[in-house]
Amino acid sequence: MTGHMYLAYDYPVLGAFWTMMWIFLWVIWIFLIVRVVMDVFRDDAMNGWAKAAWLLFVLVLPFVGILAYLLFRGAGMGKREAEQMRTRQKAFDDYVRQTAGGAGTAAGEADALAKLSELKAKGDLTEEEFQRFKEKVLH
Repeated sequence: MTGHMYLAYDYPVLGAFWTMMWIFLWVIWIFLIVRVVMDVFRDDAMNGWAKAAWLLFVLVLPFVGILAYLLFRGAGMGKREAEQMRTRQKAFDDYVRQTAGGAGTAAGEADALAKLSELKAKGDLTEEEFQRFKEKVLH
């Protein structure tokens, strides 16, 4: 019997599938290493020596280092990332409030003057009260 035996890898579609699978796993692995290294630097609870030790462990023995990091410190990764996102959002909101504050002041003054005018028109304010409140709003 001199028959040629075909293996599953001999089919081009399956070969392309396995190539894409290995590339996908490689990209996920690189992504995981980057996430762990970012988390090591993000963690304020660790001192510099602990960060250096984890970084060395993850880069020298990547499979064992990543697995150990995820087992021992993986539960806090999400918390640390959420805290960083809250900090960034708060800083952005503060910046927007501060930047829009200059424009918002003029709009706030206009609203206050409009309300004062309404109160004066209804007869709730006298002319001198209107002028006094107007001076407070404008200064």
